[in-house]
Amino acid sequence: MQADQIKTKIISICKKLNQKNFLAAADGNVSFRISDEEILITPSGVNKAEMEVSDFAVVTIENQILHGTPSSERLMHLEVYRRCPKAKAVVHAHPPTAIAWSIARPDLKELPSECMSELILAVGSMPFVPYARPGTAQMGEVLIPYLPHSRAMILSRHGAISWGEDLDEAYNGMERIEHSAVILRTALDLGGLSSLSAEEVAVLREMRKRLGERIL
Repeated sequence: MQADQIKTKIISICKKLNQKNFLAAADGNVSFRISDEEILITPSGVNKAEMEVSDFAVVTIENQILHGTPSSERLMHLEVYRRCPKAKAVVHAHPPTAIAWSIARPDLKELPSECMSELILAVGSMPFVPYARPGTAQMGEVLIPYLPHSRAMILSRHGAISWGEDLDEAYNGMERIEHSAVILRTALDLGGLSSLSAEEVAVLREMRKRLGERIL
């Protein structure tokens, strides 16, 4: 893909994130690895539903700004690219139900995947990353224990992040995070969570291994 095609694709993704209520105002950011050393990223302080091709910034993987005004949360993206050689795209958004889980259930280490076959098959697990102050280096540091094996993560009391081998996979990860969170929240509202048998969970996890690493 050419640079303008990548930017147009990112703008389309940002509009979808906004339409699904995963973003408000200037929240969130999307990036793409355009070379081994250069990262294209959405700008700081711009409503993601109103972005234009000229708004994008470029930074190096070591955080040198080459062009524009990149997101203040870029260190989180850069940590993913440094730790995950397969990563080509990163999406960070604020899916409401996923965030609410991290606020209401700070005891959980991940969404209860043993309740849902699709969650296991699509991502394996969906961990809660410990809270980090937005805009700080800590946002990247708290991701390190989860990389490269986790591609869809909930950022406690903040948002979520997903990465993929292309923009579609990274975006699909964000949809998968909120969709799973909504189903589980609805189950709680209807009477509570119930788990699949340990045997079935083990079979599903083996199936996930055979399906590969990509988010489905």
